[in-house]
Amino acid sequence: MKCYRCSKHATLHITEIIKSVPHELHLCEDCAQQYLKNPDSQSEEGAFKPSGTSGDKPLDELDKLLCPTCGMSFREFRNQGRLGCAHCYLAFQEELYPLLENIHGETRHCGKTPKRAPIASQKQTDLIRLRNELKQAVAAESYEQAARLRDQIQTVEAELQAEASQAT
Repeated sequence: MKCYRCSKHATLHITEIIKSVPHELHLCEDCAQQYLKNPDSQSEEGAFKPSGTSGDKPLDELDKLLCPTCGMSFREFRNQGRLGCAHCYLAFQEELYPLLENIHGETRHCGKTPKRAPIASQKQTDLIRLRNELKQAVAAESYEQAARLRDQIQTVEAELQAEASQAT
């Protein structure tokens, strides 16, 4: 987990109760020393952002967010720590990205994959990622990058076709 102040690895986790609402602070050693020397002035200045808020939205506004498919509220997610369905990821996307980045340091999976998983499924995942990046590059009018991505997509598609023809 990252420090809320400087994005180093958080080693100290503090839970404060402010107006009957628990707020968590995750701090690295340097920021923790600073906070512990003078916790009141630091939190009033806003130098330490409590995890009870997401971005700039107030908690009341976040609690009104609902998943259109399963009806789960963001408050329920915060209390349970589990989403109700796959559509919750889209419904709460804006609030989940900073949370995932803070917890895992990334917003996309970059770890191990099952050894038994076929290589084709990994290439399909890469193909989806490349196509999304291509859409973003075209939207941003970055045509050189879009051309590179198009070439990568064609290479991956050719590899997938070659594997499919070998399998049959």
